[in-house]
Amino acid sequence: MGIFDSLYIGNSGLNAAQIQIQTTGNNITNANNEFYTRQRVIQQAREGLHRAGGDIGLGTNVQQIVRMHDEYAYQKMTSSYSNLSDTGYKEQILTEITNRFPDLADSGIFQDLKDYYAAWNDYASNPAEASQKTVLLNATRILTNDINTAYNELEEIRSTVNEQFLLTIEEVNEIAKQISEINADLQRIEINTSVNGNDLRDKRDELELRLSKLTNIDSFKEDISSRTLYKDDATIYDMGRNYTLSINGITIVDGSNYHPIKLNTEFTENGYAVPYYELNDESRIDISARFTSGKIAAMLDLRGRVPNGDGSFTDGLITKYQDNLDAFAKTLVTQTNSIYASSASTEMVSDYLKDVKDDTTLQNFDSGIKDGEFTVKVYNTQGQVVAQRNIAINAATTLNDITRGNSIVNDFNMNKDDNGDNNNTNDLDDYFKAVYAYDPISKTGNISFKPTDRHPSGYFIAIEDNGTNFAGTLGLSKFLDGQSAASIRPDDDINHDSALIKGGKSPLAGDNEMANDMVNMQNQRFYFNSLSTGESTETISGYYRYFTTDIASDTASVKSQHVTNTAINNTSVQEWQSVSGVNIDEELSNLIKFQSSYGAAAKIITTVERMLQTLLDLKQ
Repeated sequence: MGIFDSLYIGNSGLNAAQIQIQTTGNNITNANNEFYTRQRVIQQAREGLHRAGGDIGLGTNVQQIVRMHDEYAYQKMTSSYSNLSDTGYKEQILTEITNRFPDLADSGIFQDLKDYYAAWNDYASNPAEASQKTVLLNATRILTNDINTAYNELEEIRSTVNEQFLLTIEEVNEIAKQISEINADLQRIEINTSVNGNDLRDKRDELELRLSKLTNIDSFKEDISSRTLYKDDATIYDMGRNYTLSINGITIVDGSNYHPIKLNTEFTENGYAVPYYELNDESRIDISARFTSGKIAAMLDLRGRVPNGDGSFTDGLITKYQDNLDAFAKTLVTQTNSIYASSASTEMVSDYLKDVKDDTTLQNFDSGIKDGEFTVKVYNTQGQVVAQRNIAINAATTLNDITRGNSIVNDFNMNKDDNGDNNNTNDLDDYFKAVYAYDPISKTGNISFKPTDRHPSGYFIAIEDNGTNFAGTLGLSKFLDGQSAASIRPDDDINHDSALIKGGKSPLAGDNEMANDMVNMQNQRFYFNSLSTGESTETISGYYRYFTTDIASDTASVKSQHVTNTAINNTSVQEWQSVSGVNIDEELSNLIKFQSSYGAAAKIITTVERMLQTLLDLKQ
């Protein structure tokens, strides 16, 4: 141990202090960098000279420059961002949907319903006035058009969400690719175990944070360790070189390799793609259910995850709203037409019924058709009922097959003494005949009730329903057309000529009995069958209120969750910043301390220099 060793000791102190000052300066200049992690210099005493009297120190050595990164706090923060992004996106879309259903005092579908039934009431009060028919038709157009618009706006929002979903999947893939490239750079740079790619790891953290806002992620980093530099600096470091990033068990980054998420449009329409993961054997895994938080999960919760193959979905909040609006529209059409069928017509012809063969049971065709019976009435020109017959419907009833139960055609055409007068020429089957025609090529059929050859004219037919919904479901006499919110509209003939609107049950002018039933319809409870929420019983306006309340309830729930997630996120960010963020006051204090260390080390060198000069002077 000589005097020059003392010089080396001072020099090691100068070098260490200089690196500490540089590192502190780097922290200060990056104080406003959101994704910068403050750094610290790890010093270690050099191995001393081992002498009999004790070890003699040889100065200090800078071992590493490390990030003050707490992996546990960081993972909590990324998780909180994922949840915050999820509820934030849902809140944005649900608020937009809520705004599409304002239902203010003088606007909205609820007001349209009031105006619609008010128009029926005015018409019932003045059935001879042609102007009332025009007013009623206009009210009907406004109501049905607003229902169409509401449904189409929901579909437009779904389409927008889907477009954003496609772009977000691309963004996830791009971020994953960048992370894999950073991992490759880290593997190259950190071959020497004393070298840390701190800035690259900050960049990777930034990408992970961006990714966590898009979806739920799990990152696995080997060689996680805990180290305490100072009394308040206990942190968990991610110094490992092996890295895996996954989404609920699906690996998208494995070291320097990345595996993109792909999109399948094979079984969907309108660009509604399904995300999948391709295995090494090229088999595909639908990973829709793997997204549980983040923006993508919110999009799938809104748009739907499971496609039907016809452009619609079996799930999703927007699907629920559309299904409920469809149930509202279908019941409105069915019940309106069921009442309208009680008005006398020269004949009745149903809609074209898809996939309804002769032996298809009515309740299998449409669950809205219920057990019970309806009454077929025949009127003469004087408005008198000359024949009537009750026809029953149950689970086995078909349109034209009696092998397992009754059929409508058979029960209608049966030679039966309805009047009980022993006269076989004045019953229902004598005035009208039921025919069901099915086309196996188009797979459609329709049922008709037309005059017989015995009484080809001068008689009218009407159906008074007693809860079966038969006439309204099959469209035998229509005031409204369509079977969904997207297709509901006034009947085409009525839409072109309001004079065709009927108000009575009999063919007599001035009869308003049917119109009065239509007015009373608004106070009756009916079955509503939504594919998403099931069957319920409500009034027409009551079900619409349920529909809008459901949207408002979902929106309020998401807003409440978002407030909670915002608070949790703020806490986790503060915790992370307390460990990794740059505190200017602390750094300035350290700068003064390291400056003093530098000056003290320099003092050692100047002292040694004087000692050397003294030795030289002695030699002279």
